[in-house]
Formats: sequence, structure tokens, C-alpha cells
Amino acid sequence: MSSSRQFELVLQNGPGTKPQPVTIAHLVVAGWTGRDPAAVEKHMAELEAIGIARPASAPIFYRVAASRLTTTDTIEDAGATAGGEVEYLILRHEGRYWVGLGSDHTDREVEKFGVTVSKQMCEKPIAAQFWPYDEVAPHWDKLILRSFVVEGGKRTAYQEGSVAAMLDPMDLVARYTANGTLAEQTLMFCGTLAAHGGVRPTRQFAFEIEDPVLGRKIAHEYKVTSLPVLG
Repeated sequence: MSSSRQFELVLQNGPGTKPQPVTIAHLVVAGWTGRDPAAVEKHMAELEAIGIARPASAPIFYRVAASRLTTTDTIEDAGATAGGEVEYLILRHEGRYWVGLGSDHTDREVEKFGVTVSKQMCEKPIAAQFWPYDEVAPHWDKLILRSFVVEGGKRTAYQEGSVAAMLDPMDLVARYTANGTLAEQTLMFCGTLAAHGGVRPTRQFAFEIEDPVLGRKIAHEYKVTSLPVLG
């Protein structure tokens, strides 16, 4: 049985754009996508420090059930060991590429057992708004990713940096596919930034992508409800 999900998404294509039904049938989470080998090494070291093994390749592409995607503002997980990571998204819909925003929420304890398994464990929150890729491609490296967490009752910067820290989306697509084009109804998470203070569980997570050239942002946030672990 397919894990396809249908969402009401705003594919921002001019004034008056309204939400429309969009089916996502395939979800891919790309990891270790940094352009700078030193930055990739830093993130590997972050995860090694908490017991997570290095990947088999860089970049690497994990397949995840599309049913794990959500646009809600609350998710549930078991225990309190999972955390978010801001990522830019590439969606293939009706022959066009669209840029979006998501959080690769991942259970850090399960990640020690196996990254592929951990990617499947948690819901993946995404914002409901997307921009046409061809609108941002000419100034791609100027886009900025940010995330924030609430710790000790205070909102704290968790990640920030240019998408230039990660491989260009069309480079990632070319590395993933045989023909250089994502299949229709495919959504790809495209990598993340190092966390200020190190990777750790997050229970309230806010994230955004800013286009300073066209003066706009996509933003989303969510809270995590922890379910009991009874053994």
C-alpha cells in the first residue's frame, strides 16, 4: 500500500495564490550534503560525540515513508530524545520544482542504533508554503535558513546560515537520480546546518527560510508531545 499523502499547499505563483491539493508520494531525506568538507566533518563530529556512526557515503539519500510528513503545529514522539533540524526542501510537482521548508525531526537515541531507522521514527513537519525554484535560482546562495528552540522558557537561536553551506539542489537531484530529474510527487529534504551548542533534543522548534532579495520568508513552528515509554 502506498504511503502517499495529500496536503493543502500554497504554491506561491503570483498574487492571489490559494492553497491547492498536492500529493506527495515519495519522501527522500538527503544527509551530509555540505559543500565545505570541514563543515561536514564538524557535523559528523557532533553526532559521533553522542554515539552516532558516520554515514556510508556523503551525500547519502534515505528513503522515508511520505506518511511521516505533516503540516501541523504539534507532533508526538516516544520519550524525549528527538530533535528538529531546519532544512530546505525541493518538491517536484506537475513538471516544476518548488522550494520549501521542513524539519528533519529525528530521535537521537534511535539514531545511535541506525540512522535509516531513526529517519522513519518521527514525523517530519513542513511548512505549507512553497516558492517556484526558478524564482530563487538566480540568487540561490543568498537564501538564509534559521531555527530556534525554547529552552528554560527562553527562545534561543539554534541554527543559522546560508543555503550555500549545502550542495545546490540541482546538484543533489543529479546525484540522487539516474536521469537528473526528480520523479513527480517527490519531496527531498536537502541537508542541515551545525547547531549552536551542539545537537540536542528539542521540544519546541521554530524554523524559517528567508529570501532577502525578494523580501519574503517561509516559516513554521511546532511543539512536541512526549508519549510515555513503559518498557
